[in-house]
Amino acid sequence: MERTFEESLNELERIVKQLENGDLPLEESLKLFEEGVKLSRSCRERLTLAEKRIEVLMKDNNGDIRIDNLELDNDE
Repeated sequence: MERTFEESLNELERIVKQLENGDLPLEESLKLFEEGVKLSRSCRERLTLAEKRIEVLMKDNNGDIRIDNLELDNDE
């Protein structure tokens, strides 16, 4: 089962905290670092895809990207 973006980001944060502690053996640190790099790449790819989807949605009739001021509620 594939993780959601949020799950991947939370796991990446957990890994960073573990690595920052420095209490792990070298092999375990390398394994966590490798997993962190994979998660980072996955998150970056998802963000890039989301950005492309937003650009498509923001195009006007001429195909130009229209930037509007988006107002968000404080609850979001």
